[in-house]
Amino acid sequence: MTKTLLYGTALASLMGFALPAIAQDAGALDKGKADAAHQHPPAYSPYAERDFPTRPFFGDTHLHTAFSMDAGAFGAKLTPRDAYRFARGEEVTSSTGQPVKLSRPLDFLVVADHSDNMGFFPDLFAGKPEVLADPTGKKWYDMIQSGKGADAAIEIIVAFSHGTFPKDIMYFPGTAAYKGAWQETIAAAEDYNNPGLFTAFIGFEWTSNTGGNNLHRNVIFRDNGDKASQVEPFTVYPPYGSDNPVDLWKWMGAYEQKTGGDVLAIAHNGNLSSGLMFPTVEQFGKQVDREYVEQRAKWERLYETSQTKGTGESHPLLSPNDEFASFEIWDKGNLDGSVPKTKEMLEFEYARSALKNGLKLERELGTNPYKFGLISSSDAHTGLTAMEEDNFFGKTTPQEPSPERIGATFISNAQTGVKIMDWEVGASGYAAVWAKDNTRASIWDAMQRKETYATTGPRMLVRFFGGWEFESKDAQNRLPGHIGYTKGVPMGGDLRAAPEGKKPTFLVAALKDPLGANLDRYQIVKGWLEADGKLKEQVYDVAWSGDRKPDAGTGKLPSVGDTVDAANAGWTNTIGSPELSAVWEDPDFDASQPAFYYGRVIEIPTPRWTAYDVKRFGVKALPGTAMTITERAYTSPIWYTPGT
Repeated sequence: MTKTLLYGTALASLMGFALPAIAQDAGALDKGKADAAHQHPPAYSPYAERDFPTRPFFGDTHLHTAFSMDAGAFGAKLTPRDAYRFARGEEVTSSTGQPVKLSRPLDFLVVADHSDNMGFFPDLFAGKPEVLADPTGKKWYDMIQSGKGADAAIEIIVAFSHGTFPKDIMYFPGTAAYKGAWQETIAAAEDYNNPGLFTAFIGFEWTSNTGGNNLHRNVIFRDNGDKASQVEPFTVYPPYGSDNPVDLWKWMGAYEQKTGGDVLAIAHNGNLSSGLMFPTVEQFGKQVDREYVEQRAKWERLYETSQTKGTGESHPLLSPNDEFASFEIWDKGNLDGSVPKTKEMLEFEYARSALKNGLKLERELGTNPYKFGLISSSDAHTGLTAMEEDNFFGKTTPQEPSPERIGATFISNAQTGVKIMDWEVGASGYAAVWAKDNTRASIWDAMQRKETYATTGPRMLVRFFGGWEFESKDAQNRLPGHIGYTKGVPMGGDLRAAPEGKKPTFLVAALKDPLGANLDRYQIVKGWLEADGKLKEQVYDVAWSGDRKPDAGTGKLPSVGDTVDAANAGWTNTIGSPELSAVWEDPDFDASQPAFYYGRVIEIPTPRWTAYDVKRFGVKALPGTAMTITERAYTSPIWYTPGT
């Protein structure tokens, strides 16, 4: 176009003269189109102006490195920096010299090394002068250098457990060595935190384990190093720490008051606690009272329902009508096998029972201490978050891939007869968090509001919404998040008071892991408290693959089938469905009864890590070894409380 034409067009436009439409690369422009372009019509894009989480972030809130006393004793050499490198997708060399890499990077990681004696083993391995100056420290170092590292490790762990560890080389809070380990933990998280791409949280594990009864908690900071470095982790070992969770909560409160920061604690799965994880009467000689329930509800927003040492959703003896309750169960004893399991302990160790007992405690004391969301994590002591069945690097360094691990022993207590084999160690799991952004603040805030779900390994996408107005057609919407947040509350939320004559409705949706197996079914687990104080539960199948129909007599859905070729560690996605969605209304709702609901998504059967070991190493499994697995996800509950 010439300058004359340009000037003429502009002048005509300003003076209101009419000109013929002029063809351009973008088409023909006339006054009507120009006017429309300069107006602001309602947003057309369904993705614009969204103010809710649109994707889950997958990570691990419970990983140990060589900085942990027990991990180092078992031979772990990887540091927090190695752990973050691996989690964000880099290939690293494991402590046993094997190259290892994730199929896909994780979105976030918490290096949660044990707070007691944090950092001792790397200094021992390095021959730090302060360690070698102590006769016992020098002895242990010489044993390691002479090839007797296993013997040294056993001596060290026994001394640490029995209170005979040399105090001159004990890494107590306040010592230069302990401060150095904590500052390096913080520095590693700061260096590898990359907002928007990968989140490296600052954290630690508080390790109450009196009598071998596991009451561990992982503490996660929302904050950066400027605040986290103002304190040192709370420990168990006296005189600086305590094994009572109440004292941990006091430490957390003191941290927030001192720094203006934020922390939360995640309880370790309770199946190794000898019935102590979820008390209803007393704990540590103190009654479960109003103060206890209020403090626990405040600080412990999430529960680790699955990890390598078993899955803690429910137990067949607690849920006899749930055919999926017997999943990766560890129910033989406590952490060291010194206390055999009894049936009476189970109610106070598993998530579903705790969720039910929480309803009763709320009626009695005004607060539900077990109103927690659900996640999974690894508890790996290798520095590696390698938790997929075909890429499982074990819980400890001796359990990294080898022909021997499938027949090895994990725990054997001669006094009680409690014995757990290495093949019983599970490859679970990961935490999924619905957050707006991949940042410390956004992911931590989602954990705080319990918008999370647990996965035993696969990275399936799971939605769960509750409300009073969902319709069957909502399940066909390709944007369930938009419908869900508009009409209801997400996982971790609370239903408002029941409208007259209404029953709660739930919108569920699940999409398979792109690299994983098809889905069998989506279930909703309900627990409720009746007026007479009785606690009840029911599992409902609400969406499933294929044209199966529930049995007319039992109401049970037939099995999806099994395509696993265990001998070749393979399976086919010829059964199941890549996605499931439905709207379900509670047929048994009573507006006077407090209740909770959570989703459980079941995959079709696939090969377990044991099948991959048999195939790759050409070894024979021990009799009774599980070779298949039905992976799953558990959402955080949605609660209904009458009158709220």
